[in-house]
Amino acid sequence: LSSDGKLFTCLFAASGMDLRTPSRGDINDQDLTAMISSAWTRRTDRYSELRAENNAPTDRVEMYYIGG
Repeated sequence: LSSDGKLFTCLFAASGMDLRTPSRGDINDQDLTAMISSAWTRRTDRYSELRAENNAPTDRVEMYYIGG
């Protein structure tokens, strides 16, 4: 989640989903959760998952480990 309210599903994503506008509107928590869930399940930027599925070397550090 960026400082301007955009949800990025991958560090390599070119754009993010605006969550600031709906969260400042009259959306309830359940609908906001559904928006986030939908964005996550529809994502096409699955670099880390795809790399893991292709049996890439495991000696590379993942971004979450170093603060990314």
